[in-house]
Amino acid sequence: MSARFSWFVTGTDTEIGKTLISSTLVHGLVQAGIRTAAMKPVAAGASAVMTAQGEVWHNDDADRLAQAANVSLPAELAAPYLLREAAAPHIAARLEQVSIDLDHIHRCYDRVAARAEAVVVEGVGGFCVPLTDTADTADLARQLGLPVIMVVGLRLGCISHALLTAQAIAARGLTLAGWVANTVDPGMAYAEDNVDALARRLPAPLLGCIPRLASPLPAAAAAYLDFSCLPGWPGKQ
Repeated sequence: MSARFSWFVTGTDTEIGKTLISSTLVHGLVQAGIRTAAMKPVAAGASAVMTAQGEVWHNDDADRLAQAANVSLPAELAAPYLLREAAAPHIAARLEQVSIDLDHIHRCYDRVAARAEAVVVEGVGGFCVPLTDTADTADLARQLGLPVIMVVGLRLGCISHALLTAQAIAARGLTLAGWVANTVDPGMAYAEDNVDALARRLPAPLLGCIPRLASPLPAAAAAYLDFSCLPGWPGKQ
């Protein structure tokens, strides 16, 4: 048994809304009646919480994904590499003397896919962020072989960042299934013109444009997104 629907969510940079979009995608699948799990294979930046069982480390992004999903996962599958330092993954891993193994992540993904009908995998940072001395997030996406959803952070320079990311996705032999424009700088001049320019140039449907939300929760973001544009979306003929 394996998941019928899976996507890899990447972004044009860090802190541009990948977790919001990923959790909203999970929310949409759950609303469609699909048993959905979510993974953050590499999560950098964690805090400790004391429980009856002792100290437990949590990452905000991984927790938000888990809250949106309706398939519960053990921590070692939801976030195979939970790194404490909020730094580039290869740096955080080196500080903890951890070696990130893409094969291990792939095995974890396979176990998750066996438990759910859909799996949403959120990347870390931008598409080409280093994970080890020889591998990056793009290598992880290629190894998993999933269609990619790209989150574009709307701010000055986003056109070049988005087009370069799309080129990198294509260079790895992956499909850009769709993209989302997420407002990072609410004062950005000519934001709509930037979105229009990208819509004419990117070889994938625009799934929606999210304004700056007072409450950045999946239910709020869902009002601005149409995931039915994705190839293979549940119920789509």
